[in-house]
Amino acid sequence: MTTLESKAKAFLQLHQPGDPVVLPTVWDAWSAHLAVAAGFPALTIGSHPLADSIGRKDNEGMTFAEALTRVRQITEAVDVPISLDIESGYGLDPAQLIEGLLDVGVVGLNIEDTVHSEEGRLRTAEEHAAFVGELRRYADAAGVHVVVNARTDLFVRQDGDEADRVDRAIARLKLAAEAGADVLYPVGRHSDADLRRLTSELPLPVNAIGVPGQPAKAYFAEHGVARVSFGPFLQAALAEETNRLLDGWK
Repeated sequence: MTTLESKAKAFLQLHQPGDPVVLPTVWDAWSAHLAVAAGFPALTIGSHPLADSIGRKDNEGMTFAEALTRVRQITEAVDVPISLDIESGYGLDPAQLIEGLLDVGVVGLNIEDTVHSEEGRLRTAEEHAAFVGELRRYADAAGVHVVVNARTDLFVRQDGDEADRVDRAIARLKLAAEAGADVLYPVGRHSDADLRRLTSELPLPVNAIGVPGQPAKAYFAEHGVARVSFGPFLQAALAEETNRLLDGWK
């Protein structure tokens, strides 16, 4: 068993519905060290804070190569499983993406269904599932069970009628599960009832988004969530605190 495969399997085992793993979303070696020193067993790297850290825009304003340069600095700095948000794939094919991730020591990924390189269109459910399936196929061929977190942006985009949005998200994510996803990510803030539906009707562990400074692990556990990440909110909270500390020195 390779070191990467060991990390990938350990990472997947952390996803337990009702006992969610909290994965601080980091963007550089400093923030990664901070989270690991605080005792967290694995990390995510978010596209938004990562892009901000190198002076680029989110939504694929940086290239995959630029992202990997920063990611390698993180994986060389801390020895925990790490997952990377690869946005919608940077216009690359799944083989290139998996090769790049494994080369820098990443054992998990988020894949979005908003195609930023094509004017922000939403992939069809079938397209998204097919992309997930190809990512799984190439990861398996490489001998590492990369943990695939299939994300849908239906809620943050507010696509279509709100009345059936949960139904459409569940149908979309079920296809991704059948294609080989390990975790499902209906990104957004949900009502109690909607979150309970998502965690009870989806067939795989569910990722929810949390906000640092608003402790809610018990709430997510009660609602059956298996994974909590912070998106851009940890970086934003630190920026707010930095501004407070610097304000008196202006």
